[in-house]
Amino acid sequence: MDFKRNIWLQRVLTLAVCVCVLVIAGLALSPLQRKAWGDVRSLQPELNLKGVEGALGQGLVVGLLGGFRTIIADMVFIRANVYWEKKDRAKTEALINLTTSIDPRPMFFWVNGARIMAYDIPIWRIREAGGLDTVPKSIQTQIYKEQAQRGLDLMDKAAEYFPGNHKIPLEKAQIYNNKLNDKEKAAEYFLKAYETEGGPYFAARIHAELLRQLDRKEEAYNFYRKLYAELPDDDPMANKPVILERIRELEKELDIPALQRLPAQPQEKFLPGYMQEDLPVGVQNPIGTQQVPPGEIINNAPPVGHSH
Repeated sequence: MDFKRNIWLQRVLTLAVCVCVLVIAGLALSPLQRKAWGDVRSLQPELNLKGVEGALGQGLVVGLLGGFRTIIADMVFIRANVYWEKKDRAKTEALINLTTSIDPRPMFFWVNGARIMAYDIPIWRIREAGGLDTVPKSIQTQIYKEQAQRGLDLMDKAAEYFPGNHKIPLEKAQIYNNKLNDKEKAAEYFLKAYETEGGPYFAARIHAELLRQLDRKEEAYNFYRKLYAELPDDDPMANKPVILERIRELEKELDIPALQRLPAQPQEKFLPGYMQEDLPVGVQNPIGTQQVPPGEIINNAPPVGHSH
């Protein structure tokens, strides 16, 4: 028999060699596999899969998966969404952690995973424990705190892969504000998000508004004035008119002396129906060229729209 010409025999031998290599590789990796899944099972019922990465090391995981890790991570996250729809807390969290371990590069996995942990899962846990009407408020608060911390921890881990990304402090700011009701921390992280490259303008506005809610109105006023000066005039996303409106409100609330207020801006014009006390410094009153500081009323002024 001519071995070189018998193509079927060549294929059979090639297949046999491949099977032998796979079996040998499987036997070699078997101790690592048993250790990894032993770590996973030891963390039940939470199923936190950090043990997998600790047992194998992410470098080995990535090396074994090679160029398929993006596809596999997508499939694992889709699977996590299946359990999310079923409101299965343990498996949802486990698969989110596994997804970010397989492929930590997409920010999408981190942000949406943190939101599921901080916003969705506490509702499931309270419902499993009997519902809002049955579970004591103290227990509900504890559950909210635990799950919010899980979301924060996930974003802290994301920061290792995305240093200097504004989405991380922004997401943390929203968790502190919406789930922990910690306005101090929320204000801190909204400011950090704005000051990070690419940070959105609205983060600065929320920072100042939180200062206002914390009764730190002078600090909010000074921040608004600084913000107004540095925002671009030609970008509608900057919302400078909104900033100016809030500056004027705080000037009245804080009773800022007229000469210390932000000078009248070009877009501020007298509109019928405004009271004299609403006019900012430098805006002409409708009677003549006199400058009207806020809070001052012109004596013997005729009604708007009438002649002398």
